[in-house]
Order: sequence, then C-alpha cells, then structure tokens
Amino acid sequence: MAEQKKVRHILSLSGGKDSAALAIYMRDRVPEMEYIFSDTQKELPETYEYLDRIASYLGKEVVRLNADIGFDHWYEMYGGMIPSNHRRWCTRALKLKPFEQYCGDQEVVNYVGLRAEENRGGYISHKSNITAVYPFKEDGLVLRDIEEILRTSGVGMPPYTQWGRTRSGCYFCFYQQKIEWVRLKETHPDLYDKAKAYEKPYEKTGNFFTWSQGESLSELEQPARMEHIKREHVIRIERQKSRNENVTLAKVFADAESAQEPDDDDEQGCLVCQL
Repeated sequence: MAEQKKVRHILSLSGGKDSAALAIYMRDRVPEMEYIFSDTQKELPETYEYLDRIASYLGKEVVRLNADIGFDHWYEMYGGMIPSNHRRWCTRALKLKPFEQYCGDQEVVNYVGLRAEENRGGYISHKSNITAVYPFKEDGLVLRDIEEILRTSGVGMPPYTQWGRTRSGCYFCFYQQKIEWVRLKETHPDLYDKAKAYEKPYEKTGNFFTWSQGESLSELEQPARMEHIKREHVIRIERQKSRNENVTLAKVFADAESAQEPDDDDEQGCLVCQL
C-alpha cells in the first residue's frame, strides 16, 4: 500500500490585520499550522512587535524567512533601482520566492486572509504542489468580523495603526498614501531619512526614481507641503464620515486600502505584503 503524502498547512503573516486575524481564527482549527513571515529587514519596529504578540497568542514560533538576505542585497542585485508599482521586484524576490523555497516540493495548503467582501485575487502559486484556500471567504467573514477577532483575542490591531499607517509592508512601501509618509516622518524620522537616501539617480540611465508618486521625499517633507497633505487628508476623512455616520476605524482602513489598490496585472504579489 502506497504511503500517503503528508500535507503541510502554511499561513504567511505579513504583519497586517487580516493575516493576523486569520492566524487567530485558524489556530484551533488546524493545530499543525506552520506560521511564517518573510523578513525584508526593512519592516517597521511596530511590525516586529506585532509579530511577537501574535506568536505569543498562537503559542508557536513564527518562522522568519529570508532574514539573512534582506532588501539591500536585492537592491544591489538590481543595480540600485528602487521598486515601484511597475517594478515590483521586492515582492517577487523578498516575499514570493522565499515562500516557495520554504514550501519545497511537498504538498502545501496555503491559507490566505482575503475577506468575503473583497473582490480581488490573492497570491496563488504557479507551483502545482501549493493550493491556496480562503477561510474568510468560505465562511463569509467581513471586515467587522476581522476587527472583532482581533479585539476579543487581545491581540488587537497592528500598533502602527495608532499613528495612522493603514497597511503592513516595508517602511518605504511605495503604496503608502501621502499622509502615511507624513506620519512616518513625524513618528520615525530616522526611517524617513533612510528611505529618502534611496532616492538617487539610477546609474544606468540617470533617471531619478521616487518612492511616492509625483514627488521626492525631500519635496514631501517641506513643512508647507506636509501641512497641505494633512489638510487634504482631514477633508477626505470628513467626506467618508458624512457618507456613513457610523463609520468604524476598520471602515476607514478599508476605504484607504481600496484607494491604494494596485492597478496592473501583478496585483496578486503585493497582497502577500499587505494582508
């Protein structure tokens, strides 16, 4: 009689609310679950704090992948060209590749934290041995349910949300909103300066690439510009509230996420960073 192949169950944590809630949701349903995090070495300190909080609740180690080959290694490999929504080498090299290497050739069920109300695709490996499943979609869980899971577990929302960041990912993630760059400057000025240092002419072409669309971080950090961004952000929030008097914090995050959706055919990859 042929020996039955062992199936591994793997959940990738991003440091975001959805994958955190999914880990909590699945803890007792799949006791053999493996929890992993692809570490770019450019995460927010709050992200590492949140991962420790999640691991404590789970009672299991969160395995750190790629910790010895972080962003700067691949940055040099790509000739000093910073990534963007059209050059998402960071997701491929730092998130997807380490994940597939960790899975190897074994049969894997990959748990993805897409919610029931979300009309977008998640990362689905091209490898035939990896099958993606979406428990929140299957069970009809929406944003308010995720918020409740985090609240009742005591894990809570990611700590970076306290200063206005809406998503996980590297501190210099190019999908940040302008207001998030302002908050980064105010909360972690050292990280803002490190991000700014990457903005320099690409030596092969002389082109000057920026993290934030349409302006450099040197331009964005000017006091008048920062105040303008803050005012515009307040106006947007007030408009959202006027459309829904009972708007929750999670709804504000959802509106911010929908405004920042990737718009090209590599959409699936960046969800690995953001869920």
